[in-house]
Amino acid sequence: MTKEIIINSTNEETRIAILEDSKLVELFVERPEYERMVGDIYKGKVSRVLPGMQAAFINIGQEQNAFLHFSDVSASYQDYFIDYEEDMDDHDHTETARREKSFDVARTLKKDQDILVQIIKEPISTKGCRVTTEVALPGRFVVLVPYKQQIGVSRKISDHKERQRLKNIARQILPKHFGLIIRTVAEGKEEKIIRKDLNALLATWKKMEKKIKEDQAPALVYKDMAMASSIIRDLFTADVDKVVVDSRKLKREIESYVKYVAPQMTHKITYYSEKVPIFDQYKIEKEIENMGNSRVWLKSGGYIIIEPTEALVSIDVNSGKFIGKKDHESNSLKTNLEAAREISRQARLRDLGGLIVIDFIDLRDETNKKKIYSELKKEFAKDRSITKIEGISRFGLIEMTRQRVRPSVLYTINDTCPTCNGTGLVPTLNTIVSAIERWIQRYRVSRGDRRITLHVTPDVFNYLNKGRYSRRLKLMWKYWMKIRLVKDKQLKIGQFAVYDRTDKKKLDV
Repeated sequence: MTKEIIINSTNEETRIAILEDSKLVELFVERPEYERMVGDIYKGKVSRVLPGMQAAFINIGQEQNAFLHFSDVSASYQDYFIDYEEDMDDHDHTETARREKSFDVARTLKKDQDILVQIIKEPISTKGCRVTTEVALPGRFVVLVPYKQQIGVSRKISDHKERQRLKNIARQILPKHFGLIIRTVAEGKEEKIIRKDLNALLATWKKMEKKIKEDQAPALVYKDMAMASSIIRDLFTADVDKVVVDSRKLKREIESYVKYVAPQMTHKITYYSEKVPIFDQYKIEKEIENMGNSRVWLKSGGYIIIEPTEALVSIDVNSGKFIGKKDHESNSLKTNLEAAREISRQARLRDLGGLIVIDFIDLRDETNKKKIYSELKKEFAKDRSITKIEGISRFGLIEMTRQRVRPSVLYTINDTCPTCNGTGLVPTLNTIVSAIERWIQRYRVSRGDRRITLHVTPDVFNYLNKGRYSRRLKLMWKYWMKIRLVKDKQLKIGQFAVYDRTDKKKLDV
């Protein structure tokens, strides 16, 4: 499998596309007014503690207070405010374990108390960001965890000897009162490379400690890398074939970082200088345009329908134009397997999150059903977000959940339609004319003037004037009124406006 990172930078935004076998699988968009927040650390102030909700709201200086669930509060959350050198020397593993066991969040957390939190989920719709007190500083090869004396190794490193080697290195280089998580890219790396990454994180933490003690809450004490740099840090691994960027400035920034952490990979970074826009060259732009479509066609002629709602995302698989040369069961299996691969790609691309319900084409053979489930599991194993997939239910549905840490990219590149308000539906001509007639009824009850000027959209204008005995004439005869119609292109679909006989005074609608 070939893997490429394509970066397009303009004055308005930076777009990063991840391609697998020349297919777009992930898209990230960052703008000056919409910067990535996940990973940022704040010295906040407890605004409210709600034991009934098992949560607290934290003022971090944003428009909306951050949401802190009690499960995201550790017993060591106040250690960040203790003098590191003097007061923490007596804190051993036994003491930490004892505190964790007797810790009661609802009783310990108090209003107006200072608290250090890290954003783990960006604001979505009307909800503020979600935060945790489990602060962690990510580096290229390791993640530093203050006041957590534990060592972990990425599950993606499967070799037992390599896991043990990395754990031994971590024990040797890790100072007291810190925990460490070894990242996947550290596999096979020498101690001096891992130590260099750790020392950089310790230096960052030292600067943070000063801000934690001196700054008044709410205050930002640590800002994670910009999106382009963080994606290079997290995703530019040995299996990436190349990084192509169309900005010389951004290329220099990326090269500077990569030279520091992985100098042997700098040759994979190239500058795109062609006149054709970079996303057009790699056929990404068309994929982005199609992201808003609910229908996604499959190569076989089948298609899937993706419908996000407030509660869940429903996905329906249909055979469409695919006829096939075998029996119905075999044809359905082929379409379902292709759909499973496409659903995984679309989930990553559109950043679908929460509960997802998939209705595959009905199959009778239990073995075939297991094949669909296995294919879905295999494809979602490529996903960095945490997913949990259940087997096919007796109704032929697969239920799954996918972790969401940021709003769907669709809401970054699109605004809600002002006409339909996001429903995708607009009133029919009959509905609009019925609304006009109801207004006339109410107006006649108030004994208003019998002459009015009615402003409508061009399609309603044509609809009301159509035929010898038009709907406008019928309304005039029915309510014994004189109605002058005006075609108004400024009105939105479904809107109409009524003025007095002089067409100067606007009446309430």
